[in-house]
Amino acid sequence: MDAVILSSVDKVIKTRGQIAQDFPFASVTKLFATYATLVAVDRHLVSLDDEAGPATVRHLLGHASGLPLNDGATLAEPGTRRIYSNKGIEVLGDHVAGRVGMEFQEWIEETVLEPLGLSSILIEGTPAHSGVGNAEDLAAFSRELLAPTLVSQESYEEATSLSFGELTGVLPGYGRQKNNAWGLGFEIRADKSPHWLAESFSPRAFGHFGQSGSFLWVDPDAQLAGVYLGDENFGQKHIDMWPGLTEKMRAGEDF
Repeated sequence: MDAVILSSVDKVIKTRGQIAQDFPFASVTKLFATYATLVAVDRHLVSLDDEAGPATVRHLLGHASGLPLNDGATLAEPGTRRIYSNKGIEVLGDHVAGRVGMEFQEWIEETVLEPLGLSSILIEGTPAHSGVGNAEDLAAFSRELLAPTLVSQESYEEATSLSFGELTGVLPGYGRQKNNAWGLGFEIRADKSPHWLAESFSPRAFGHFGQSGSFLWVDPDAQLAGVYLGDENFGQKHIDMWPGLTEKMRAGEDF
């Protein structure tokens, strides 16, 4: 069982599957944590250059803090390697919570979910991977990422542009990438190979996928966005299927 939605800036173009069914987001949750952090930056409650844990907010969002995936010792100096880190997003959440004066999950609700009317989405645990909701609401968020209304253009452009240069690192599920490109919270397509997005995508395309078998992508050149939610954890099936599926989505073909 799955749900797939293709959107343009202002409308849904195509759908498939159980689009009103709730599914786990896994690491796609990080995009909501990112967006709520950018709102705090725009409101001058948080700075990207704030010290947070062993690095800065900017390092944490860019998976360049040196923190490990989950628990354990710091693995590298900030800004030297792209180490994908759930721990880093949790440290980020604690920092933002301290600056805004409420739990980070509540801040996400107040500044992102409620303004966009995303009533199915719940983030009650870790901001790194606890989100649950339906594809209709995730697609509404993807349209916000095509034409932002909640964050400034300056913050949006910085978050969706390459951070810390071409750092080497492992893209979970896809192996080591010489240029493991990330913006601030958003994974950038760049020239990664292999990758979950088809080769036809703009190098500027950005988004995230999750270990629950989920993804959200935005291609600013095509002015399209796509989401996928499923009930099967990420594995070889998704590695094989997603490039072809995303190719059809971007081309506007039946999927």
